[in-house]
Amino acid sequence: MSHLETAKAMIAAYNAQDVDTYVSYMTDDACEANYRGDVVREGKEGTRSGLAAAFARWPQNHAEIVEAQAIGNYVLMREHVTRGPATDGSALVEPFDVIAVYSFEGDKCSRVEFIR
Repeated sequence: MSHLETAKAMIAAYNAQDVDTYVSYMTDDACEANYRGDVVREGKEGTRSGLAAAFARWPQNHAEIVEAQAIGNYVLMREHVTRGPATDGSALVEPFDVIAVYSFEGDKCSRVEFIR
């Protein structure tokens, strides 16, 4: 599977709220972070628990791939994210766009950084 296919499969798992499949595409020490900044989910387990909490809060959460391209060991995707109503009664998050940079080591994703 190419890096681009893997990143798209990660989004498919994300949209299905299948955290186990999502993290199966990642290295054990992978992380999700703000672009050139703070790590928001560290390691497979941190990513699994963080996404599970997000999906519990926003059960209608969905990311649409607007554009995607692979460059070497990186995949760049522009994603349109819709959260939907939160289960905790917090204010509605307006839909938003992000650029996600997926970094790969071998056939696994080692880091996802978000520009928003």
